[in-house]
This record gives sequence, C-alpha cells and structure tokens, in this order.
Amino acid sequence: GCNCKITDEIKDIKKARALIFPGQGHFKQALNNLENKNLIEPIKSFIDSGKPFLGICLGFQILFEKSEEAPEFEGLSILNGEVKKFSTKKVPQIGWNKIETLKNNSFLKNDYFYFVNSYYVKPDDNSIISSYSDYFGKFCASIEVDNICACQFHPEKSGEVGLKILKNFGVLSK
Repeated sequence: GCNCKITDEIKDIKKARALIFPGQGHFKQALNNLENKNLIEPIKSFIDSGKPFLGICLGFQILFEKSEEAPEFEGLSILNGEVKKFSTKKVPQIGWNKIETLKNNSFLKNDYFYFVNSYYVKPDDNSIISSYSDYFGKFCASIEVDNICACQFHPEKSGEVGLKILKNFGVLSK
C-alpha cells in the first residue's frame, strides 16, 4: 500500500524518504555485494541523515560490527555488537516464535512472528533492544535506536501482525 522501489542505485538511495534493507543470505555475500556496487557509504549516509531505516533479518545483522558467520568480514559498524550463531538445538530456527516487547518499543506488540535464522544479534548496548524472543535461550529479536528499526524476524512472512509493522514503518516514512 505504499510507493516503493527495489533498487541498487546510489541516486535512488540518496533521494529515498525511507529505506528498507530486507535480508536473506550470508553475511559475507551481502557485504561483498554492497561493496561491489559501492553502496556501503550511501547506506551509512542515509542512516546518518536521520531518515527512517528498517533492517530485516540479514538487513538487521549487517548493521553490527562482525558476525560469526564470516568472522573475517567487518559489518557496517553502525551499531556496536556482534552476530552470534545459535549454539544449541537445530539451526536454522524456522517458524513462529513469540516476542516479548520492552519499553524501548514504538510499534511492536507481544505476538508471534515468523523467524528463519541461524544467527542472532548481541548488541553491546542492551538499551537499544525493543524485543526479545526465545529459541532455547533468550535473544534479541528487534532493536530501535534513533531512526533505525530492525528485526530478526520476517514481518513480510508474519501475516497481519507483520503487515502492521510494515504499515507503521510506512507511516513513519511519510
């Protein structure tokens, strides 16, 4: 229900009112692709501009400094922390999982969301965490800080509750 454009063009990123970085894939591959297309600095500049940014799954993870998935690669380092691999039970985690929201939360509700992940974010600053989930242990499911909202779950695969998140983000970006 909003005007959107899928792009890898710097000019489109510069003039966007809001940016959604979806994610599925490998940390190293994502960063290689961004580097090869000269998109790292435009994305960092966009976030620095204060315009709304939504990171989903891998788009959440690359905001941090490093990942156990590709320890030799540096993330965007916009936020301090790292991406860790689940050390127990089956990975990837695939399916519906309930989140528990915290005070640092502007539009999530305690509800079930769809996750597909083998890794989770461990921020250095816990005050940016807006929700937790549990997969054989509590982990960060989303963050909110300044103009950045990011989540480990997939709102686009989470039915009505996920669509509400995307709709609320669309309202923020107008």
